[in-house]
Amino acid sequence: MNQPGNVVIKRLGLVEYEPTWRDMQTFTDRRDAQTADEIWLLQHPPVYTLGLNGNPEHLLAPADIPVINIDRGGQVTYHGPGQLVVYPLIDLRRQSLGVRELVSALEQSIIDLATDYGIEANSRADAPGVYVDGRKLASLGLRIRRGCSYHGLAFNIDMDLEPFSRINPCGFEGLEVTQLKDLGGPSDPEQVAVELEPYLLKRLKYKP
Repeated sequence: MNQPGNVVIKRLGLVEYEPTWRDMQTFTDRRDAQTADEIWLLQHPPVYTLGLNGNPEHLLAPADIPVINIDRGGQVTYHGPGQLVVYPLIDLRRQSLGVRELVSALEQSIIDLATDYGIEANSRADAPGVYVDGRKLASLGLRIRRGCSYHGLAFNIDMDLEPFSRINPCGFEGLEVTQLKDLGGPSDPEQVAVELEPYLLKRLKYKP
């Protein structure tokens, strides 16, 4: 763990989805004006998550992969080993960030890093996330409660992409997904986490 400026970075490794989600809720409910923001970097075992107003019809054939109904926005997505998950637990008012600014900052952090790897990535006004040639490289879904954010970003690094074929990713039928390794980038999520961190801190307005 380290603490640059007024944010704590935690690298949690491979952790189960539901307890981590509950920990985010608890942290958000208990924090006060003096609580330092935190950014959690981690991976999850295979799981589908369905957003608050998500349509179960987008779960085509989940089979043996568990499905958890959660309290973020958005539709269905998949988490699995080899995907870097970023959870920004941020007091938005203190950090002078609006929700749209937060979304853009998270997206742009990945776009910045992709550029370092020689990959041209972009965001879309009609669908949150990061894309390369129309294929989704990273998904994004947030919850804002008491002026603070949780949930966040799922960045495909080097994972089994087959489970995405069993859903309409983020509610888009036929949406293709991609991952960093297949685009010529690194395959180690831990390496990517280290290299992504300075971009996150910069875009989220933290001190270096």
